[in-house]
Amino acid sequence: MLLHWLRERQVVGHLQDKYVLITGCGSGFGDILARQLDRRGMRVLAACQKEDGAKQLKNKTPERLETLILDVTKTESIVAATQWVKERVGNRGLWGLVNNAGITTPSGHNEWLSKQDFATVLDVNLLGMIKETLSMLPLVRKARDNVVNVSSIMGQISFGGGGYCISKYGIEALSDSLRS
Repeated sequence: MLLHWLRERQVVGHLQDKYVLITGCGSGFGDILARQLDRRGMRVLAACQKEDGAKQLKNKTPERLETLILDVTKTESIVAATQWVKERVGNRGLWGLVNNAGITTPSGHNEWLSKQDFATVLDVNLLGMIKETLSMLPLVRKARDNVVNVSSIMGQISFGGGGYCISKYGIEALSDSLRS
């Protein structure tokens, strides 16, 4: 209980000076996290795959939050996003990287799916995360701080077919290798 009490009392200071990049902000968890961190005063760089998602998020938040279009499956998009982030964070580096971009479909019984169905999910959920992390890691190391990879219970227990569980197991392994 003492450890829990101490952990709850920890506060990160100077949030207004810290930049965090969140992928997958067009909807769901990414959208909610971007708005919450912005309300707390952080400098949020919110990456959305589509222009309409970026516009909707921007309309919900004040001017401090910035959006960018990022497709984690395309190397040129990651390179452009990395340069865009560098221009904003400067020498401070990136205090946090939240890899949240992901898809669940196509899914179904394995024998109903093609190799391409598996590859589609793996390309976004796992390979896209790896490419994005490797590209942003120098900026994260500059700030000596945080990488958060959004996974799932399905990264621990397989349920159903398709690439989703496989990608989430891979995210767990990537996170372990980054930690070590």
